[in-house]
Amino acid sequence: MDKLTILIADDHPVFRKGLRALLTSMPTTELVGEATTGEEAINLAEQLQPDVILMDLQMP
Repeated sequence: MDKLTILIADDHPVFRKGLRALLTSMPTTELVGEATTGEEAINLAEQLQPDVILMDLQMP
């Protein structure tokens, strides 16, 4: 079974750290990237093509 690839996009480092810890502990998911701005999230999404993007909608 293929792992679900995930990109995190959030400007709060503590939130990203917690989410990263949760996702990396799950055997069915693979964290492929993290973004701190909307522009960075778009660039990484185009480059990495993740299955899911977990994104803060109110970030720079």
